[in-house]
Amino acid sequence: MAGRAAFAEAMGAGCSAICWPGGDGRRLYGRNLDFDRLARGTGILYLPGGQHYRCCLDEKDARPGEAVCSRYALMGMGLMLPGGTAALYDGINEKGLMGAQLYYRGFAHFDAPPAHGVRLQPPLLVTHLLSQCATVEEAVRFLREKVTLCAVPLMGTVPPLHWMFSDRGGEAVVVEPDADGLHIYRNTMGVMTNSPGYPWHRTHLLCFSGIQDTDRGAMRFGPEVLEPCFSGSGCAGLPGDWSSPSRFVRLAFWQKYARPGADEAADVGNLFHALQSAAFPLGMVRVEQAPAADYDTDIRPFDYTVYSAVMCTQSLRYYWTSYENQRIQCVSLEELSRGGVARRFALDRAPDVLMRGPEEGEALTE
Repeated sequence: MAGRAAFAEAMGAGCSAICWPGGDGRRLYGRNLDFDRLARGTGILYLPGGQHYRCCLDEKDARPGEAVCSRYALMGMGLMLPGGTAALYDGINEKGLMGAQLYYRGFAHFDAPPAHGVRLQPPLLVTHLLSQCATVEEAVRFLREKVTLCAVPLMGTVPPLHWMFSDRGGEAVVVEPDADGLHIYRNTMGVMTNSPGYPWHRTHLLCFSGIQDTDRGAMRFGPEVLEPCFSGSGCAGLPGDWSSPSRFVRLAFWQKYARPGADEAADVGNLFHALQSAAFPLGMVRVEQAPAADYDTDIRPFDYTVYSAVMCTQSLRYYWTSYENQRIQCVSLEELSRGGVARRFALDRAPDVLMRGPEEGEALTE
């Protein structure tokens, strides 16, 4: 049971997420997953519509959830659980609804008794909403009327989570289960990290009201005038550590000032650059290690950005990199839907370096 608990904690690792409007009406969603391990079997999953899954999987629960049939095809990073149910950490469906779960340590609260609709274990919320909802509006209605997030353990524990969803319309909604109830924040700025909750992070931005994208001018000290001699002074004071508040601030200002690209490839590259600004470099964030589970691989004594992912709601493509392999890889939900077969793609974390041969270099002549 201790091993299973460690696995469930891994599904709720600390992360950063951002929604961003690129060029030509493109809507993108990016996220980092930061943790000290990854569950064996984690990969990019494609699931066709019309598949049955369960919303409550704990084998000791007296009232196991009934099987539910998915309405939409979906794909994202996650793990297949017993019985054919997928636990997605993040993903996108065929209608362009995108979402991700992030760690909400110290704040997440789930009521044990169900209040309405199906009882849903928190790690299955991304899977359920992407399977059933086409838009943010529909997802919000599901949360308010058709779903109760319950404190039923999955694989031995109830991981503390919160979520952000977005769609083709561009609205980003944050969902946080607090002690006083489930809070759904509409029309947010589209940035989320970890604890504290979204309202605190939003207010905290006021501490950085002087941040700007242009350099400061000359400064006068008595008879002396100091002219600027370097760039970037407009961002002086922007926090650079890897705490949740600092990562939120950096991504919020990147989103505010970032310029859209000429095409999807440029926008995807820009968003990966943003995620790198919030990524955990291996060795800087030492953590106390939880017990290893049978599912765990590559356990290290540090939190680091295990993978980064970017989704585009127009093209229905899922892009990713890993800490070890910075080459951007991609799968297309549209192409996968033509086959109609559930599939899993490996993260492919082996370093990928393109070696250029001498014959590829242009000869220089005087």
